[in-house]
Amino acid sequence: MNAIKRFSRWAGVMIGTMILTGALSGSAASVTVFVGNTNLSGQAADVFVPPITNINMGDQVVWVWEGTLHSTTSGTNGVSGDDNGVPSGLWDSTLVGRPHSFTNVFSSAGSFLYFCENHFSIGMTGAVNVAAVAVPPTVAITNPVNNATFSTPASFTLTATASSSSGTVTNVQFFEGAASLANVPTSPYAVPVSSLGAADYTFSAVASDNSGLTSTDSVTIHVVTPVPIILSAPQFLPPSDFRFDYTANPGLTYLVQRTSSLSSGSWTILSTNMAAGSPVLFDDPAASGNPGYYRVRLQPNSSP
Repeated sequence: MNAIKRFSRWAGVMIGTMILTGALSGSAASVTVFVGNTNLSGQAADVFVPPITNINMGDQVVWVWEGTLHSTTSGTNGVSGDDNGVPSGLWDSTLVGRPHSFTNVFSSAGSFLYFCENHFSIGMTGAVNVAAVAVPPTVAITNPVNNATFSTPASFTLTATASSSSGTVTNVQFFEGAASLANVPTSPYAVPVSSLGAADYTFSAVASDNSGLTSTDSVTIHVVTPVPIILSAPQFLPPSDFRFDYTANPGLTYLVQRTSSLSSGSWTILSTNMAAGSPVLFDDPAASGNPGYYRVRLQPNSSP
């Protein structure tokens, strides 16, 4: 992988309405509660129908008036003997009659009690139970980086990080294309990859949590056969600038060194460069007027 050439100064060279039903997966739901006049048995009554509503965080409840002089007011029971509830201030339709509707969106999980200001004392109360929405875990491949280039035979450790804000990460499974490489149950999430031949490869990491939710991150890498390194087109620009070209594989890293004597075994590092194309133009702005030797070496794959 090395090339040495003697150069000198003389070289020439969702949202939809829903009544007591579930929402579409991944979209917000709208649930209707009827206010006053009819109970669940179809009898006239000052009640909320249904009295208990179960929704998910981010859903909304729409109260629709069937009776007159009712309210939906967030709050809890008052002191013993009190004819009114104690408002919490989260929402209040005020006392109104039909036709009327009132909507509240529930952005946090919990159990929210409410009542009718005019009929609390006769039991016109309700509750909205809001369940937290499970969030998928997050996963990110940290090594190698996407679109990294390696020389053959390529070996590295495929690593990832994973976390969950609403549960616990149970495992990270690694894939090369559709083939499973390993299923890692605990952090650090990593698997060795070795001796890859020249080709493009796609690696994936799939994180799962205790709710059964998953997320995926993928990277593509390129493994290439290194081309022979050939130094050419030397040019000296007085008083001290010396240039030449060398062949390279884009994405691989090369080391350029200089010595004044091959027998000394002492080489000065001039540049470490990831090739963007081929050939690569190298410029030494501090070349002396004396003959010197330059060499270009392909660096080992740097990804661990």
